[in-house]
Amino acid sequence: MSKDLQASGELELGLELELDLSRIRYDAAGLVPAVVQDALTKEVLMLAYMSEESLRLSLESGETWYWSRSRQELWHKGATSGHTQRIRSIRYDCDGDTLLVRVEQQGPACHTGAYSCFHNPLPVAGGEAAAEAATGDRFAMLGELEGTIAQRYAERPDGAYTTYLFEKGLDKILKKFGEESIEVVVAAKNGDNEELRAEAGDLLFHLMVLLRERGLPLDDVMAVLRERHGQPTTNRMNR
Repeated sequence: MSKDLQASGELELGLELELDLSRIRYDAAGLVPAVVQDALTKEVLMLAYMSEESLRLSLESGETWYWSRSRQELWHKGATSGHTQRIRSIRYDCDGDTLLVRVEQQGPACHTGAYSCFHNPLPVAGGEAAAEAATGDRFAMLGELEGTIAQRYAERPDGAYTTYLFEKGLDKILKKFGEESIEVVVAAKNGDNEELRAEAGDLLFHLMVLLRERGLPLDDVMAVLRERHGQPTTNRMNR
């Protein structure tokens, strides 16, 4: 690419960014609320506020910067704790007065040490459990499990098996996944469906631990299955 074309592209990108930023509507205090979401699990982690300066710093650095309303100053998330947020995307809503920030969260998002700031449930009649039963979403448990594993990854509670796996690292997780794979094969060969059911559950669990360790959302795996669905089987056999 020539320097002129590159400069032209950068100029157009810069103008597009300025146009988007001009659509952000700040409140009387010069702030816009930012809903922060885990890019992997889609769990809502926190609600913070950005000023025009902190939004620009976030875009330039690739990590989240906010405006502290209590301290009246800019703050770089994780600057002291190490629990930084690598930005995957930022979107603004239809009115331009709220941001959705999807991040790769390092460690807990909450100052209490919890994975998400929203960890205090209120009982709701006909809430999540009832909705799951009503809709018959038989795979809802996978989403719940992915969120729990993400929470364990962030919080590392003492004595938790997932903490042990994450602390030991990728090689240990791969070893356990390999062992569970073999146990699934053995159970199937033995014709023991009760054993197979248990071992298949263990295999799925360790697969999801592996996906979290590698920073790969389950949604991406499901996207591959959707992409392959309906393809001629000969295409897949020739991969």
